[in-house]
Amino acid sequence: MSKRPRVLLAEDHAGVAKAVCRLLVLDCDVVGIVASGTAVIEAAQRLQPDVIVVDLNLPGVNGLEACRQITQENPEAKVIVFTAVNDPDLKLRSFEVGASAFLYKGAGDGGLLSTVRRLCDDRG
Repeated sequence: MSKRPRVLLAEDHAGVAKAVCRLLVLDCDVVGIVASGTAVIEAAQRLQPDVIVVDLNLPGVNGLEACRQITQENPEAKVIVFTAVNDPDLKLRSFEVGASAFLYKGAGDGGLLSTVRRLCDDRG
């Protein structure tokens, strides 16, 4: 993919959102930052980003349910569940609801930039 990926970030902790955004802008265009599950569902439809990075513990609609609704509405959507919870069962549930990737925040950037790039390259 020659163009910079357009990324939507859903993170309810302002400090974490700022840090993740700083990382993403190194190689991506951040088209929006939202702080709730309901907001990411709406923004995903409106903005049509290449990749959506979703925190698990969002207020209102949680990250898994937001992922399910986003991918149900648009099966081509690329959603990364990016969470501080490193749980194999949670990872499996993420893929069951339509996530394209599951990344653990405790692993630094967790390969976030390379995963965004890979998902965009896979899109063709």
